[in-house]
Amino acid sequence: MTVTGQDTGQDTDEARMLQGLGDGSSSVRLRAALAVGTAPGPRYVEALIERCAIEPEFFVRDMLTWALTRHPVSMTLPALVRELRSERAQARSQALHTLSKIGDRQAWPAITRTLLSDPDDEVARSAWRAAVVLVPEGEEPALAVALATQLGRGGRETQLSLSRAMVALGEVILPALHAATTAPDPQAHAQAHAHSQPHVHARPQPPAHARPRAHVHAHALATERLLRDPDTGFEFAIEEAKRVVALGGSGEEGR
Repeated sequence: MTVTGQDTGQDTDEARMLQGLGDGSSSVRLRAALAVGTAPGPRYVEALIERCAIEPEFFVRDMLTWALTRHPVSMTLPALVRELRSERAQARSQALHTLSKIGDRQAWPAITRTLLSDPDDEVARSAWRAAVVLVPEGEEPALAVALATQLGRGGRETQLSLSRAMVALGEVILPALHAATTAPDPQAHAQAHAHSQPHVHARPQPPAHARPRAHVHAHALATERLLRDPDTGFEFAIEEAKRVVALGGSGEEGR
């Protein structure tokens, strides 16, 4: 086999771009990711995914994702799905984010309930966004039920992400939201169960998904308000929902 000058030059360019992805300067890494996306090749896929898992700069991560979307799905999808099993939270989050940008529904089976309820908020938020993009027709009600189990979770940004994901599914979320406003308080149930076990010296903690009913109820009402009136700000919707819950209302009057 004859190695031409063109082959050698191409190998040198590829090596330089691969090296640039790990450079100490974020601007160099950004340019390298741009170059890789402009001239995609099979050698870059694993390097891009590996860099996504550790890249500290948002704008560089965004460019890495764009570069991956420029490669054939047959190369990127299997590697990204494998990355969802990584022990590194950022690796899972970025893989989910990239899958949502690629938008190929072959990835749907990989969006598991484990990912939708991942203990890391950034991973869970990425999973919610990916799920609503990739969900096959007819699976939306089941996804709405799965997402509703996360109502009341986290701070404002996390709750807003969940509400936006649910609203993107449309009115199929209403049964799940209504169920969430009538469910018993999971923490009260956990405490009652603990008190009913006199031989257990250390009271068990409620499961990670157990949240005060008032938080779940308010988040469900705020999400429904956003569905019905998209121009409503989330802060206003959640504060209004909290007032309704505090006064013992269910929000049914506005339905």
